[in-house]
Amino acid sequence: MTTTLTKPQQPGKVTHREWQHHSRPAVRRRNWAGGLAGWLWLVVVAVPLYWTLITSLKAQNRYYASNPLVPPSNPTLDNYQLVIESDFARYFVNTVVVTAGAVVPAVVFSFMAAYAIVRGWRMRALRRMNGLFLMGLAIPLQATVIPLNLITIRLHLYDSLLALILPSIAFAIPLSVLVLANFIRDVPKELFDSMRVDGATEWTTLWRLAAPLTRPAILTVTIFNALTIWNGFLLPLVLTQSPERRTLPLALWTFQGQYGVNVPAILAAVVLTTLPVLVLYAFGRRQLLSGLTAGFSR
Repeated sequence: MTTTLTKPQQPGKVTHREWQHHSRPAVRRRNWAGGLAGWLWLVVVAVPLYWTLITSLKAQNRYYASNPLVPPSNPTLDNYQLVIESDFARYFVNTVVVTAGAVVPAVVFSFMAAYAIVRGWRMRALRRMNGLFLMGLAIPLQATVIPLNLITIRLHLYDSLLALILPSIAFAIPLSVLVLANFIRDVPKELFDSMRVDGATEWTTLWRLAAPLTRPAILTVTIFNALTIWNGFLLPLVLTQSPERRTLPLALWTFQGQYGVNVPAILAAVVLTTLPVLVLYAFGRRQLLSGLTAGFSR
C-alpha cells in the first residue's frame, strides 16, 4: 500500500487572488432614493407645522391679504390672548381630568389582566378572556357611537366628564393588555418560582416583581393612551353638549362663526393644545418607541 503525502499549506500564506480581493477599497453604496424620500417626508411634515406657527402670529385682517408661507412683518400675540380669554383654562382642566381619569384605571386594570392571562394561561376562562381582549382591537370607535349615546342617556351620564372617561377606559384596555402581556411573558419563569418558594402571594409577585420588570411597557401604554385620549374628538362631540364640558379638541369650534372662521385664532389654539403633547412625547419618546416595537416583535 502506497501513501501519498501532500504538502501542507502554510497558515499565513495568501494567494494573489485573495490579496487583490482584500486590497480593494470597500465601496459604500449610497441610498439616494431613500435619502430623497426622507427629505421629501421631512418637508411634508415641517411645512404644515411652519404654516401653523407663523399663521398664529398674524392678525386676522391680514391673514387673507398676505402670502400664507411668508412670516408676518408685525407678529402679534393677540390670537393667543383671545384663546386664553375664551375659557381655555376650563377646557384644559376638562381634558386633563378626562385623560388622567381614563389612563390610570385603564393601565392598572390592563396590567392586572395581562398578568392573570400570562400566569394562568392553562385556565380555559382566561384563554377566552384573552380572546375577548383581542376581539376588542377589531371594534372601531365609530361603530359604537350610537350605542354609547343611548347607554349614557339611560344611565343619566350624558353631558358629563364621566361619560367620556368610561368609554375611553374601555377602548384603551385591549391594546394595553396585548402589549403588557407580551412583556410579562418575557420575564423568566424561574423568578416567579423563586418568589413562590419564598412564600410571596400572587399579589406581591404582581407588584414587586412583574411591575418593576415591565416598567418600560407600562410607560409605553400610559403615554400612548394619554396621547390618544388627549386628542380625542368624536366622543366629546357625541357625548357632551354644554360648553362647560368641552375638551380642547372640541373647543376649537369656538372660533368658528356662522359666516366666517378666525383661522389665526384656531391655529393659536392648536399650538397651545399641542404643547402639552409635545412635552409628554419629548420625555417619553424612547420609552414609547422601544415599548411598542418590543411589544409587537416579541
